[in-house]
Amino acid sequence: MRRSEFLRAVDEYFGARATWVLADLVLPGIGLTASAAIDSGVPPREVWVALCAEADLPEAARYGAGLKPPRA
Repeated sequence: MRRSEFLRAVDEYFGARATWVLADLVLPGIGLTASAAIDSGVPPREVWVALCAEADLPEAARYGAGLKPPRA
């Protein structure tokens, strides 16, 4: 997962709360907020999985999130 895909997934699943989720929600498995974790070099996929677990998102959200739809 690229950083751009991570940010797209956060926007898709959290909408108006995305900024708060990135900046204020400390992820227990990582010990940092999502933004701080990404800035510290934690892979976006790892941060996304931790965010999904903390927010209790469905399993389907964890795989393929943030990918653009295929071109027609």
